[in-house]
Amino acid sequence: IDQAQLRELLGDVELRELLDADALAEVEAQAQQLDAAYHARSADGVHDLLLHLGDLTPAEVAARSRVDAVLALEELARVRRVIAVNIAGEPRVLPVEYAGRYRDALGVPLPMGLPESLLQSSPTAGADLARRYARTHGPFTTEAFAARYGLGRATAHTLLKELSSAGRLLEGEFRPGGSGREWCDPE
Repeated sequence: IDQAQLRELLGDVELRELLDADALAEVEAQAQQLDAAYHARSADGVHDLLLHLGDLTPAEVAARSRVDAVLALEELARVRRVIAVNIAGEPRVLPVEYAGRYRDALGVPLPMGLPESLLQSSPTAGADLARRYARTHGPFTTEAFAARYGLGRATAHTLLKELSSAGRLLEGEFRPGGSGREWCDPE
């Protein structure tokens, strides 16, 4: 959606007055892989799920899997395809490919023995994290993003505002029944 063009066509009407709540919920379920059609069907599928969504709690993995999530995560951890970390005081798993990004963005301590190639410094780690969050969620508030990652509100807002300024995130009022400013992926 080209925001300027949309404003020109609709005037000052906020999108929350135009968007259908049920359609938004359906898109969110698909983006979060909560729709049964998108559930992981194997340990490899669980790994792909984590590559798409980033960090998840074991319960969040189970809600998106047709396989036993505990066994799949144990198998993936055993072969070092996922690692267990704590984010915002909560145990989560993430694909080993993202270890360096989470370390750089959130200061997450990493387990020993990870390949050096996966630990390269990432100057855009915070922005990458925010982009993935936006791509895999419907409209969200700064507070929701900050809470997910244990960030201060000001830090989260700065990350999101930078993405918005670069045209990689939209800011507005999107969610029907919502209040205040929200963020949304342009796609």
